[in-house]
Amino acid sequence: MSDRELYCDTCEGVQPFEAPPCVDGHGVDCPERACTGCGAAVLIATFTFRAPRLDSRRRVSTYRRAA
Repeated sequence: MSDRELYCDTCEGVQPFEAPPCVDGHGVDCPERACTGCGAAVLIATFTFRAPRLDSRRRVSTYRRAA
């Protein structure tokens, strides 16, 4: 079990959380945590975003100056 301190809504404060034994086969990467104070469960979700694609073309300005 790994420990981590997170904010617990039920305890209304920062509490140590631990990963319960994972039955889904995630191993050490299991996203589930349980508060050691009250037992409330949380799910740690991570998101992966692709890097924005840079436009390789040079943009031509359509702005014209008045003469």
